[in-house]
Amino acid sequence: MAHYVVRFMKDILGENGRHAEVCQGLLEVEAADQHQATEIAKQKFCEMERLHEWSLHADRVHVAETKLSS
Repeated sequence: MAHYVVRFMKDILGENGRHAEVCQGLLEVEAADQHQATEIAKQKFCEMERLHEWSLHADRVHVAETKLSS
């Protein structure tokens, strides 16, 4: 199993009228691949935020495999 960091990102319009990207949540998960990591993180994000659908709080998901330090 690999270790992944999954970020839930949202585009917003700031007070200054400029677009910004904001991280709505970050989860670390163990999974066999990126697809499985994404699905696990979506489920956990919904549980944490008490949502039925993750996309109510985020526009997209960024997934990155990480190395665990020993």
